[in-house]
Amino acid sequence: MPHPYLDDPSGVVALAHRGFSLDGRENSLAAFAAAVDLGFRYVETDAHATADGVAVALHDATLDRTTDGHGEVGRLPWSRVRQARIGGSEPVPRLDELLGTWPDLHVNVDVKDARAVGPVAEAVERTRAHDRVCVTSFSHARRRATLARLSRPVATSAGTREVARFLAAHRLRAAGAAARALREVDCLQVPVAQGRLRVVDAGTVAAAHAAGRAVHVWTVDEPAEMHRLLDLGVDGLVTDRADLLRDVLRARGTWR
Repeated sequence: MPHPYLDDPSGVVALAHRGFSLDGRENSLAAFAAAVDLGFRYVETDAHATADGVAVALHDATLDRTTDGHGEVGRLPWSRVRQARIGGSEPVPRLDELLGTWPDLHVNVDVKDARAVGPVAEAVERTRAHDRVCVTSFSHARRRATLARLSRPVATSAGTREVARFLAAHRLRAAGAAARALREVDCLQVPVAQGRLRVVDAGTVAAAHAAGRAVHVWTVDEPAEMHRLLDLGVDGLVTDRADLLRDVLRARGTWR
């Protein structure tokens, strides 16, 4: 039985990547609000932790690219990080603030650093958001460590090691090994391709489904590519263009 996080009545998990903002305010509460206003039930975010153990929704390890602040998040206290402004105007949100502001919003959380493991788990516990959170990380060790600190299961996505093992087994036509590669996770969240390696095609989607796992593809911003992937049978799309994905799903009759 799939985790409640994956239970979307439309059949397509539409994930707004770092919320929705066309003006540089990614991972801000304003960006998440914009996605919610469009009708999105799912958003994707990233998590780092401050020096004093506050989980924040921020992609980069430093404040420099997306905010008017400077320095490494993990070496700064929350009192300093909270002063930075994303895009010059929006504060950096705490993860528990994101989870608590919209109690029905499903949040995909990419744990970016080992220091964020405990604070991310604490934010999920504090908001009791287990049924609407998917914990992911390129590192299977970070994912496992986060899960170990939770009182109830959350949804999970494959890391780099599991994806590599799944693809290798699939190419060897070893269905059992492909399924075993994904036994610890609920879904496969992958790009269409990694360099010259094609990751998502009809065969890999079918193999993941045979293993009972959903396939979510990131980061897809062109409507034609959205249609192509949905025609392949993928279960979800992650996009920076939530507005365009909504239009695509409306045109296909699957937007709710």
